[in-house]
Amino acid sequence: MTGRSEPAVLPPTLRMRLGLMAALAALVVVVLGVLYADDSKPGTVDARIGAAVDGLGPPWRHVALAMDFLGEPVGSAALVVAIVTGCLLLGRPRAAVLVVAGAAMTVGTATLLKSLVGRTIHGENLSYPSGHTAFATALALVVALTATGRLGLGRTAGMSLVLAAALVAGAAMGWAQVALGAHYPTDVLGGWCTALAVIPATAWLVDRIADRIADRMADRPADRTADAGRQERR
Repeated sequence: MTGRSEPAVLPPTLRMRLGLMAALAALVVVVLGVLYADDSKPGTVDARIGAAVDGLGPPWRHVALAMDFLGEPVGSAALVVAIVTGCLLLGRPRAAVLVVAGAAMTVGTATLLKSLVGRTIHGENLSYPSGHTAFATALALVVALTATGRLGLGRTAGMSLVLAAALVAGAAMGWAQVALGAHYPTDVLGGWCTALAVIPATAWLVDRIADRIADRMADRPADRTADAGRQERR
């Protein structure tokens, strides 16, 4: 007997592809972390991209600052609350849990990696990977996964939506971080890949725990009925 009425936050049709994506993203994070460990200067690619967006003026600087605010404590908390509220209103408590757990796991992983890699910018500011980019990408992934399940999208359409959402959110926040001089472009890539690696794993874990809780709750009425029957026979 099972009480699993809510669809999984990690769509079964996407599990294999998302798992491969997560493994590849994790590999990129590790490789970049090794390449830029204890570094304090931009690489060749960093310098070229940084020069292309240097000298950002209004109104684009205001846009970049607004994007950056969404990754700061107050802005990120408000964003998480808004998305969690939307998930609950749509009757998707698992998705609401994934928003909180996914954001926490992604930002926590990025913070840990910063200490391990030790790359710095503007003095002693740890920069790899970008926590802002990781956070924005993580939330976009959760929203895309929820939409995929709710709309019943197939493998190709669902994967396209997930990748598009991650790319748009990561590119937007990453642009803001590089334009404001807060991160190197490779920090942004590392943050993006961190979210791609963490969110599928967190979604799988949320589903496993939620399914076990649902199964236990569904078994309890049957157990009570069986116990009552035994008592009557006595």
